[in-house]
Amino acid sequence: MSPLAKAIALTEQLFEELRAHTTDEPGITRAAYGEGEEFAHAVVRRVGRELGLNEAVDAAGNLYLTLEGEDPTLPSWIIGSHIDSVPHGGNYDGAAGVFAGLALVHALRTEGRRLTRNLTIMVIRAEESTWFPVSYLGSRAAFGLLPADALETRRADTGLTLREHMAALGLNPDAVARGETYLDPASIHGFVEVHIEQGPVLEREDAPIGLVTGIAGSFRYRKGRVLGQYGHSGAVPRAYRQDAVIGFADLVAALETTWDGLERDGERATITFGEVGTDPTQHAFSKVPGEVGFCLDVRSESPMVLERIHAELFAHAAIIEQRRGVRFDFGEQSGSTPAVLDAGQRAGLKAAAACEGIRAIEMPSGAGHDTATFAGRGVPASLIFVRNQNGSHNPFEAMRIEDFACAVRTLLSFLKV
Repeated sequence: MSPLAKAIALTEQLFEELRAHTTDEPGITRAAYGEGEEFAHAVVRRVGRELGLNEAVDAAGNLYLTLEGEDPTLPSWIIGSHIDSVPHGGNYDGAAGVFAGLALVHALRTEGRRLTRNLTIMVIRAEESTWFPVSYLGSRAAFGLLPADALETRRADTGLTLREHMAALGLNPDAVARGETYLDPASIHGFVEVHIEQGPVLEREDAPIGLVTGIAGSFRYRKGRVLGQYGHSGAVPRAYRQDAVIGFADLVAALETTWDGLERDGERATITFGEVGTDPTQHAFSKVPGEVGFCLDVRSESPMVLERIHAELFAHAAIIEQRRGVRFDFGEQSGSTPAVLDAGQRAGLKAAAACEGIRAIEMPSGAGHDTATFAGRGVPASLIFVRNQNGSHNPFEAMRIEDFACAVRTLLSFLKV
């Protein structure tokens, strides 16, 4: 068995170990700063020790496992991803990137080969913002970029603050609040993340891997409301209604028109109302609905497109308020900045894939990834997608181990140059 085949066999075992210990039917749950994420970190630490890697943990709990190179004074490579999951999600989102790093090191160790510079596997905390309403929490903390008030945000399931969760694990939230840095961009030669594709493109294009050109930024409203007036469904004529559901439907239709116009102009974006509902303590079969709650997630690689959608969102809302007699309260805004990834690294990865006989297509990422944090700090950064059959953030998430091996082979060939 070749060194790479042995490494891939190890990762298959690790995926199954994670699945067995973090299954939460239906699917997988590895909550940020929770039991599942902690278990996954422990697995990676164990393998790192077996491989003889140097281990470190920063104030926010990000884990670093380093294979020393011939010249440790040179800026290092970082191969990293997260290992938390959404509630009842899949087993490969995030973990594939961490295990790709372990497979890479295992293969190098088996070959008895050292790279010129250090190679660090970074296991990043809390990438999934479903737990805490903060984008790229762990990677931003590593660079000292996490706002102090983020530590007072509460985890969706426990209601405890991020500060409380960090402290319970023996971490140092005070250092995070002070903006203490662990990573220095000048000390990083480059960052590469391997991640399953979370859409259908690679499967439909019959390509095992994709090389990402850029990562979409976003703006989000997690606690939006449409406020109208409750009334009797039979007694209030249409002209006098202040129907929150109709007002909300008008907004959805208006933004769909905006989206259609953007696509006609050749622009890319996504607009998603992921949660919608009336108040279960108030709504009834015979009531005109007086309130609708919703969340809104808008993404694009283009800052100008994000600005255009944001402006049209509020313009549409103002018109609907006048027409329907309702009021929109969008709540607090959050989001992230689009990231352009390193063209030189991408060309090198494409050449490495070609040398290995692997088809790799270039594509954008509509989903956010920690790679964006590194790119935003001026670190040359790349993102390799692995084909995935059933989408992501669901229990049916899939990844062929052969496709995962293609990503590792490409990365190994690239780093050996």
